[in-house]
Amino acid sequence: MSDKRIVMQGIGLSKRFGHVVAMDHADFELASGEIMAVVGDNGAGKSTLIRVLSGASVPDEGKVFLDGEEVHFRSPLEARLVGIETVYQELAVATEMDVAQNLFLGRELRKPGWAGRWFRQLDKAEMRAQAAEHMQALGIRIQSIRQKVETLSGGQRQAVAVARASAWGRKVVILDEPTAALGVRETRQVLDLILRVRDHGLAVVLICHNMPDVFEIADRIHIHRLGRRATVVDPKVVKPNQVVAIMTGALDAASVPSALLAPVAA
Repeated sequence: MSDKRIVMQGIGLSKRFGHVVAMDHADFELASGEIMAVVGDNGAGKSTLIRVLSGASVPDEGKVFLDGEEVHFRSPLEARLVGIETVYQELAVATEMDVAQNLFLGRELRKPGWAGRWFRQLDKAEMRAQAAEHMQALGIRIQSIRQKVETLSGGQRQAVAVARASAWGRKVVILDEPTAALGVRETRQVLDLILRVRDHGLAVVLICHNMPDVFEIADRIHIHRLGRRATVVDPKVVKPNQVVAIMTGALDAASVPSALLAPVAA
């Protein structure tokens, strides 16, 4: 990992909700072209960390950096404008719309010339062409780009959401439990898609509770505990039971052998 640069970093991030400390001086780093899995027990603060990185929450303390420059997100829209896309566990797909419409949702293309400028007519043909090209590049198979999302399987719907994020995420794609509630075959399809998104050069943050999925596709594993980063480990050398032990506190992160730790990006 030392040959890759840090694309996103969080330093000393804290977030309180009344008397509850959801995040306590947490650190985070994400390298270019990697899949960073974020794991932790319930209530560890994973969701708060991701909400801060995606612009959904403003930290009380700490700093967030993107490509080495400090950023201050006040909304998910501000994060999206600089190339950070998030797919939440509750899929934000419009089921009554077709695949192409979902990929361009909120970013619709208008026809060139007076038709688009004065009459605000949408360039549906161009959107369908670009959507088909992007889906093909990611290896997503559907019957038609005009197919309504409500007719798709759960895995295909998740694929549409991930495809939209990768189409517009220029730097980082954040995926919140992308394989939750999916069958074995659909999970396989989504995991393969995440690998292809990474191979297209995007950095991926994967929040996941399924250890086999994490160990299959993650380049590094960020273990979150008690509102902060406990450690970052290398899935090629660490064992799942060791990760679980750190998550639950059965194994002190400070005593983790250095051979199990993931190298830090430059």
